[in-house]
Amino acid sequence: MPAFRHAVHSFGARTVDFDRQIALMAVINRTPDSFYDAGATFALQAAVDASLAAVRDGADWVDIGGAPFSPGEPIPAEEEAERIVPVITAVRAASDVIISADTFLPEVARLALAAGANVVNDTTGLRDPDMAAVVAEADAHLVITHSLAAPRTVYPRPTYGDVVQEVSEFLLRKVDDAVRLGIGEDRILLDPGHDLNKNTLHSLEITRRFSEIAGLGFPTLAAVSNKDFIGETLDRPKGERVEGSLAAAVICILGGARVVRMHNVAASRAAVDLTEAVLGWREPLHLRHNMGDYNEPAAP
Repeated sequence: MPAFRHAVHSFGARTVDFDRQIALMAVINRTPDSFYDAGATFALQAAVDASLAAVRDGADWVDIGGAPFSPGEPIPAEEEAERIVPVITAVRAASDVIISADTFLPEVARLALAAGANVVNDTTGLRDPDMAAVVAEADAHLVITHSLAAPRTVYPRPTYGDVVQEVSEFLLRKVDDAVRLGIGEDRILLDPGHDLNKNTLHSLEITRRFSEIAGLGFPTLAAVSNKDFIGETLDRPKGERVEGSLAAAVICILGGARVVRMHNVAASRAAVDLTEAVLGWREPLHLRHNMGDYNEPAAP
């Protein structure tokens, strides 16, 4: 198990002890061209309803985004904010769930935090140093993600000598930047960025060696859900990657991941709960099997 510099993190009304807990993050994309759901939660009410449904299904955390990282036309900050801020406002009014704004624009992050978000999930790894000032000013949390490309741009044929070592070195440099710019170490989480400027072999190696990244001392996020490395490994389209996603998430948890970012919340909740029980962090909800003189058959 990783030794965290700060195991206990407070996100508004919720506190997570990453020495004994896995936070399940649900994905809500308010974009018409989202990677997984192809715009199913683009409408405002659909995004709010999906967020609250995720909470009912067991999500500890909701990650709300309005602009993809993938190549394409930039989304103006005003438009991105108009997409995510009303969702954050509505979800915060209804729940104390942890909320992150999936954005790499400081001006969007500022509005999202003012609306009730607890975390900025920056897929560009603090490319814009002004982001750190926004997070520090709000006393919020920051997820620092490894990526190489500028947002919405192509990065062909990424190569690494040792992908885990290079990702780790990048993340530690960015942690130093964040701390220097005013963010406390107890407010920082890391994400190695599965599939972000990485091919399938890179993402598989990160999954296999996740303990090295978790060993950097910060709670680490595994964003593996329905990713292309799963699809290419199993030859499955996006709609048929749930089992592979759950397997990848559990492998990362056993390697030290403490946040898993998943689309299929109910199935992921079951996988996380069982993994926590195996690790000795969660008691079974029932204890009847072979506990008496007669072992009653399980109910149908």
